[in-house]
Amino acid sequence: MLFQVRIHGRGGQGVVSAAEMLSVAAFLENKHAQAFPSFGSERMGAPVMAFCRIDDKEIRLREPVMHPDALIIQDPTLLHQVDLFSGVGTEGYILINSTRSFDELGIGDFLKGCRPERLCTVPATELALKHVGRPLPNVALLGGFAAISGMVGIDSVCAAIRDKFPAKIADGNIAAAREAFAFVRQEMQEASHA
Repeated sequence: MLFQVRIHGRGGQGVVSAAEMLSVAAFLENKHAQAFPSFGSERMGAPVMAFCRIDDKEIRLREPVMHPDALIIQDPTLLHQVDLFSGVGTEGYILINSTRSFDELGIGDFLKGCRPERLCTVPATELALKHVGRPLPNVALLGGFAAISGMVGIDSVCAAIRDKFPAKIADGNIAAAREAFAFVRQEMQEASHA
């Protein structure tokens, strides 16, 4: 079944690379996938979107993802500037790079009615700084996405990271992705017991 992901961030945060690595992870699991960006302005810091589709059969769609099954938000400063949640249903997965809760981010009321086990914030920037030394949240969020959605496995995400980066950089990114995966798993367990 077709699964569509929309990734929001800012120029320079690796939004496009995240979509590409996600599609590679899906390919490694013998799935069909496509990844492509949507640029408004290509300057550093400008809002950027990228899309990824995953399916068990060939994907013929080529238009932007208007009704995503999952949202990955790399930069929480976009929450109140761009209509990030457009097209996302109450069954959608929402993963936000933040140390704050959805209520603290000012979107708790908006997300009422959504499935709590499909909503998570993860401190992806902090994990990237810890493991890579740079504030790039994209790879940690892919680890979190693997945990929350189950659409790709963490080992496939790590293999896609290794495919994208030189060994020294890949190792830190893989550590960030694995820690984010574990973090989200823990958050999901706590949400299911709440």
